[in-house]
Amino acid sequence: MLSKRIIPCLDVKDGRTVKGINFVDLRDAGDPVELAWNYSQQGADELVFLDITATHERRKTMVELVKSVARQINIPFTIGGGINEIADADALLNAGADKISINSAAVRNPALIDELAKAFGVQFVIVAVDTRRLGEQNLVHLNGGRIATEKDTFEWILEAERRGAGEILLTSMDHDGTKGGFDNVFLKKVNDAVHIPVIASGGAGSVQHFVDVFEKTNVDAALAASVFHYGEILIPDLKAILSRHQIEVRQIFN
Repeated sequence: MLSKRIIPCLDVKDGRTVKGINFVDLRDAGDPVELAWNYSQQGADELVFLDITATHERRKTMVELVKSVARQINIPFTIGGGINEIADADALLNAGADKISINSAAVRNPALIDELAKAFGVQFVIVAVDTRRLGEQNLVHLNGGRIATEKDTFEWILEAERRGAGEILLTSMDHDGTKGGFDNVFLKKVNDAVHIPVIASGGAGSVQHFVDVFEKTNVDAALAASVFHYGEILIPDLKAILSRHQIEVRQIFN
């Protein structure tokens, strides 16, 4: 059985880590390079950095940040935000990123998934999906959750897998920042349907929420931000409790 992964997420705006509720009301959470080093020491399995305004402001993800992070940590990390073409991804890979995450650009140009998977391999490509429930349907949202689409989230995830996504990072906007728990019902539906790893995102507020998401959905990884940034949950404590629940996690060796 593969170990479940614990992934801190650092939303970056203007070179600082920020966190909000339901994608708004952002507040400062620290220097991303310092946080990255701290998480690598705590035993995080991977990190995700999302330049949350890169697409909205039509600018590229900061390559210099990637270089700084790569010098500080020895665990895999993913960069997302403002990646619209192979050249963007190539620059990030050369700067030290292990994977790239695409979201809005993939929805607008689904063939980008095919192109990136062919150029770099599926293991390099994460398709991030921001979803919000409207009526009876989960719909994909773009540009950091600012723009609603008519695209059904479940169908889009299946298409992304067909096109070559190596992983799905699924964020429930309804749950994001609320600390009320992950959207386990929808996560299970998605995880049961695809053959690639699913990363759960949105809603972590307690250690029990991590236990629940792994036991109820069997996703491959759980991602969170504020509970880690503000020291509400320490990764060594979280892994110890997951182990006591017979959930396989990578042990921490420093």
